[in-house]
Amino acid sequence: MIKIGIVGYGNLARGVECAIRQNPDMELVAVFTRRDPASVQILTAGVPVLALDQAASWKDKIDVMILCGGSAKDLPTMTPAFARDFHVVDSFDTHANIPAHFAAVDAAARESGHIAVISTGWDPGLFSVNRLYASAILPQGKDYTFWGKGVSQGHSDAVRRLPGVVDCRQYTIPVPEALDRVRSGENPELTTRQKHTRYCYVVAEDGADKAAIEQAIKTMPNYFADYDTTVEFITMEQMHRDHAGLPHGGSVIRSGITGWNGESRQTIEYKLTLDSNPQFTASVLVSCARAAMKMHTRGITGCQTVFDIAPADLSPMSREDMLAHLL
Repeated sequence: MIKIGIVGYGNLARGVECAIRQNPDMELVAVFTRRDPASVQILTAGVPVLALDQAASWKDKIDVMILCGGSAKDLPTMTPAFARDFHVVDSFDTHANIPAHFAAVDAAARESGHIAVISTGWDPGLFSVNRLYASAILPQGKDYTFWGKGVSQGHSDAVRRLPGVVDCRQYTIPVPEALDRVRSGENPELTTRQKHTRYCYVVAEDGADKAAIEQAIKTMPNYFADYDTTVEFITMEQMHRDHAGLPHGGSVIRSGITGWNGESRQTIEYKLTLDSNPQFTASVLVSCARAAMKMHTRGITGCQTVFDIAPADLSPMSREDMLAHLL
């Protein structure tokens, strides 16, 4: 049994707890939180919820610690710190900062002799692997990544910070015409606005200036200014009824050519349709925890990514079963 600890207990951590239950070679042994442990109720009977500062005393009882903090403020310091005492897995997803995060985590993990798998999930994660496979197979080609239709939690949070906003769900939606052009092998040059649209469902405070809120959303740099954005105001009852879930998904597409004169067009597409973004991401984290243990038994230490994990390391199946049933 692989003994798992969880740091945090938000949506992602709850997904990890559920995923552990579905993997018979894993066992949840403890959850660590910055909140009052007495206020956190988990689903797994008999598993303690402990204060975060108690984690170090569990380093001989936990095989892999799955870190469920946020990429903006938590994981840049949390992952290197925990890698000094544990094998760790995280879902750091700030793409531009992954090289710096890798370097910091690698130094800590190598010094302690642990293995740390970072930036797992579906993007970065599974989409990253598929971009790598596709570009290796079709070197003469072009990559396209489309996200959605799904809830962008970061963009939703950005709207919630605006004055007069009580709640928001922001959906990222691929432009159908752009998808059709890519799938046809046209290899178009597409702007940000041409690839995705954004739709915001907003609950405003009573008496709030809705026109000002809509203008603030549509002109928000780095979030909405480069997109065609629709804002719809709804009630809190409608929000709870119609937008309680966190669906997401998307596609990685590479269109390229093969043949002596490039006479054949080839298209590779990998697609995800997810009812729950955090639960699916959690399931990837759990499979990477298994891979971390397998890699560690072969003497591997330091920081690793999905590019470094052999597919067989993710699976609980024996090599014989893989050859007989999956190959």
